[in-house]
Amino acid sequence: MDAIETLMSRNSVPARLLREPAPEGRELEEILETGMRAPDHAALRPWRFLIIRGEARNKLGDILADAMALNDATISEERLESQRKKPLRSPLIIAIYADVTENHPKAPEIEQIITAGAAAQNIINAAHAKGYGGIMLTGPLAHDAHVKGALGLAKKDQIICFLYLGTPSEEPRTKPRPPVTYFISEWTGDIRKAKAAG
Repeated sequence: MDAIETLMSRNSVPARLLREPAPEGRELEEILETGMRAPDHAALRPWRFLIIRGEARNKLGDILADAMALNDATISEERLESQRKKPLRSPLIIAIYADVTENHPKAPEIEQIITAGAAAQNIINAAHAKGYGGIMLTGPLAHDAHVKGALGLAKKDQIICFLYLGTPSEEPRTKPRPPVTYFISEWTGDIRKAKAAG
């Protein structure tokens, strides 16, 4: 499919619908290489791709459940067990994160995080172009210090998403989108005063 068709036809696939096979080997490398084409102010290359598959998915589930228990001593064992199983929903997970350079004179941290997010978007689109399905998942645990530390990330690093990838077991549902004109405005040069908060 061509580039525009790829972008316009992509939909997130629920993790529970992702099956083997997932991309691997050279095909996976090629998909990840598209992430390195993301816009990158100051050429810092902040994107990092942490591959999680096989038995490591069980370990990730344990880490996530441990983080939940540390944050809430009253949480039920049922919820912890449910959390442990979540990484098993797809054959491949890529933790995409920004290796942030602090106090950079040209590229503030927010720009580095956006760059890693743009890399994630390229990757999920490339996977779609090759016939795979995916979904970006986060939530509070993606920013939890215990989770980041257990995965070997520094405190300054920012997880963009856990990208679940695999082959869709059924056609993903197309979500209706409002017209693009709803989101477009044009600035014609008039100076506007900032609106007061509230």
